[in-house]
Amino acid sequence: MKKIYIVVALFLAVLTTFSSTVFAQCEDVTVANLTNPGPFETATLTEADGIRNGPDYAGATIYYPTNATPPYSSIAIVPGFTAAPSSIEEWGPFYASHGIVAIIIGTNSPLDFPEARAVALLDALETLRQENTRVASPLEGALDTDKFAVSGWSMGGGGAQRAAVLDASIKSVVALCPWLPSPLLSHGSPVLIFSGQDDPTAPPGQHANIHYNETPNTTDKLLFEVESGNHSVANTPTGANGLVGKIALSWLRLNMEENDCYCPLLTDSLLDNPSEASNIQTNIECVPILGVQENNIDISIYPNPTQNVVYVNVTTDVTFEVYTTIGQQIAKGTLRGTHKEINLSNFTEGMYYVRINDETFKILKN
Repeated sequence: MKKIYIVVALFLAVLTTFSSTVFAQCEDVTVANLTNPGPFETATLTEADGIRNGPDYAGATIYYPTNATPPYSSIAIVPGFTAAPSSIEEWGPFYASHGIVAIIIGTNSPLDFPEARAVALLDALETLRQENTRVASPLEGALDTDKFAVSGWSMGGGGAQRAAVLDASIKSVVALCPWLPSPLLSHGSPVLIFSGQDDPTAPPGQHANIHYNETPNTTDKLLFEVESGNHSVANTPTGANGLVGKIALSWLRLNMEENDCYCPLLTDSLLDNPSEASNIQTNIECVPILGVQENNIDISIYPNPTQNVVYVNVTTDVTFEVYTTIGQQIAKGTLRGTHKEINLSNFTEGMYYVRINDETFKILKN
């Protein structure tokens, strides 16, 4: 695993304030805080409480925190072939106790294949959208509907990956021992794949490993194979001595909630040669914020935020690189002459790191 360590140089007062805020936030991001359960009290909602009855799934339970601060991110979870929601229900209170709303659904038929389970997950996300506007709901106005993830076990895990293909707005995927032959997985949603080394139902060599390889290299991805694990090793957050839950929660914090602090927590702590793992593969690279650097060359960059172009004010020719928030390089080049600019118009809205020579600036594209 490669890790990019960059010192962020911020000259504008607003960016300096941002850097200080990030430092304070990251101090609380530790493995010790990835507890089961988390710090918040939880409650549930079902159709008897007035939540929507989705046509593409059968029955749902929403787990939500009662004393956390909204808006909440959310995840929809579906079980595997012939399995009931109870087979994965421990994920609901776990996520909710950490401030993430979870909806766990059943399937219209226990024999539904992955594609039907993908559609069911998308229907569950629609239920969450409607719950966010239902007047009688305790979640009215409390959900961030731009921060949705999907998950599932076995055929449900295959369905979760296919859901990301069908809906590009999904922020993250957590596939639990996924079963999906001949996968078509061209999507950009960051995907976490758990597998069991001794899984007789979805052997990693026939499913999880292929899923990882078939996911584009431009998509952030992580494969964690549990040593001696069976097909249900990731059905609960307690799998692999609790490491399954800690990794899944960190993955969602990093990718669904875009909290950069969780990248080094994953790579430097949770994924640093754990005894519970028989195979780890990932392409994520971390760009942690380490501090403010004094520089020999006077460089400024503006406007920030920007919609399309950022201008670089520097007297000499310089090289530049553009990175995503978890370290994926998406552009590079050389800036020459008196008019220097970097075009970000082809990139989606969000935060980026622009590195110029030895300085790195955090740029918001909106």
